[in-house]
Amino acid sequence: MTSDIRGRGRAAVSGAPESQAALDYYLIMAAAGADGAPAEGVVVEEFTLTGDFRTVGLDTAGWTAADGAWWSSAAFGRAMREDPGLRARARAVSRPEAAAAYRGLGGGELPGEPRLRALFRDHRPLPDSPPLRLSPPRVSDGFRDTRIYRVLFAGEPHLSRLSDVVALAGEAGDPRTRIIGRGALRTDPDVFTWEVRRIGPGVACCLDLTAHLGTASGQALGPLLRRLTTAMRHAGPIPVTVERFS
Repeated sequence: MTSDIRGRGRAAVSGAPESQAALDYYLIMAAAGADGAPAEGVVVEEFTLTGDFRTVGLDTAGWTAADGAWWSSAAFGRAMREDPGLRARARAVSRPEAAAAYRGLGGGELPGEPRLRALFRDHRPLPDSPPLRLSPPRVSDGFRDTRIYRVLFAGEPHLSRLSDVVALAGEAGDPRTRIIGRGALRTDPDVFTWEVRRIGPGVACCLDLTAHLGTASGQALGPLLRRLTTAMRHAGPIPVTVERFS
């Protein structure tokens, strides 16, 4: 295991400016995969998390230039994950990029995150369950706790955008290759390793994170999950849920 991931990836998961945004931002483009296609609207989302970072709910709000008003819709959030056509038109962006698009579409200044959060009126509960124990709990020597998480995504990432997440496997471009790449990070006294996997070519993928925690608090775990999920979103797929296996 490496002591850290490559320099570019280390910046992505150790404190990039995007990590300061608490909400997830997307632009809905007029056409799927068309370079230079105009944006039609802005979508803002937030997952509800348990104390150990499992997802138990999702809120989705959006604004389109055609309507000129904000709306909240659990059905739209579901469709972003289940409808390949809509998913192909959704592009993850940073808050500054969303603000620029919103202004360019005539919306003015993008509301602050407290105001955006107040727009969430159609909450979508997600199934909740205790950690799925696939094997008896086993803590690695020298650590206080070992946890395994899976972040499930709809769609497949663009390999060219994954350098901020993993070192790509040699056969990553082959759709039959299940493990696309691996990464690792040491933040004394914790050690994290992760893999990006395909779950059906073009249909879904996941990021499996193993966290060896040297402290009881695990204070680095939540921010790292957030940053890895954000980096994956910017590579193309849309997060569906976070499960804990141990």
